[in-house]
Amino acid sequence: MSATTAAVPPKQRPDDAADRPVDRRRGSTLLRHLAIVLVAGVVLVGVSYAVEPFRNFQLATVAAYLCATAGLTVLTGLNGQLSLGHGALMATGAYTVALCQNAFADRGMTGGWLLPLSLVAAIVSTVAVGAVVGVAAARLRGPYLAGVTLAVAVVVPALAVTFDGVFNGEQGLSVPVEPPPLALGPYFPYERWQLWVTGAATLLAMLLLANLIRSRYGRTFRAVRDDEVAARLAGIHVARTQVLAFVVSAATAGLGGALLAVLAQSVSPGAFSLTLSLFLLMAVVIGGLGRLTGALWGAVLLVALPDLTHSVTEMLTLSPAVAQRLEGNLPLAIFGLTLIVVMIAAPGGVQGLLSRLGRALLARRPTRRS
Repeated sequence: MSATTAAVPPKQRPDDAADRPVDRRRGSTLLRHLAIVLVAGVVLVGVSYAVEPFRNFQLATVAAYLCATAGLTVLTGLNGQLSLGHGALMATGAYTVALCQNAFADRGMTGGWLLPLSLVAAIVSTVAVGAVVGVAAARLRGPYLAGVTLAVAVVVPALAVTFDGVFNGEQGLSVPVEPPPLALGPYFPYERWQLWVTGAATLLAMLLLANLIRSRYGRTFRAVRDDEVAARLAGIHVARTQVLAFVVSAATAGLGGALLAVLAQSVSPGAFSLTLSLFLLMAVVIGGLGRLTGALWGAVLLVALPDLTHSVTEMLTLSPAVAQRLEGNLPLAIFGLTLIVVMIAAPGGVQGLLSRLGRALLARRPTRRS
């Protein structure tokens, strides 16, 4: 007697069922980030028509600084590595875009694709420098790590002065940039075009960083930050994770420096001194470590601080020499004082304070009675 056996479908692996909710969450997170970026882009375009050209230039500068502060937030806030050399990484991107744009201009090359190509070259060169520094930084901890990045902040601008045949010494290099496309009209404001370019590049960088933070790489960054021993026992390659975090942070810093060079249409060693690296670190701490929105507050502070110091010096009746000396040292003093006040009143930074206020307001809302 022959028995026929029906084909039994293979059992579903438990891993497949467990991965489906994760995939759905990733898809929803990506869509949410895309929606936020699109809304921010529309708002940015609308604001560019509503404000005067100087404000457009200031907003473009905020966008350029946001690239650097967001990358430093990922490195210091999420991975726990202290960097005092991000000003040098910004200088690397700025000089790369200057050299590329000058090379294109010398060869008579024109086209809207040249500037994006220069920005990509700036990111690649900064990634290479960041990888070298990151490999060395992965072996160091505490003050030794800060010392290495501090040396980078001092050495890189000095190289521009040493090799003056390439980088033109203290005078720096000009950055030739093509005018806005003719399709926008012959009288389209150049500052508005600058805001559109820097805003598009920054929003793309923020989209990539936001998804990186929400991915498994972001979770490994936090695991290494919280406890390296536990992360190593969990199978995480600590050194590789730290190098990856440094490379990501360097890429965004290089993009920020390149955008600053495009905005100023020039680059010089004095624009990327050690003071800039200190300002960047204090800005992300004041804004809120570990949060991209905190990086935004820090970038706004970096742009608003010069105007504030200029207004303060104008209010005081001082001699020109004293006013110039005060205006040069006052930003660092204000940054330091603000940092002390924020650390005492709001250890989580400006964004942490706003989050606490929002939760408190939601908790006080009256609940509906059934």
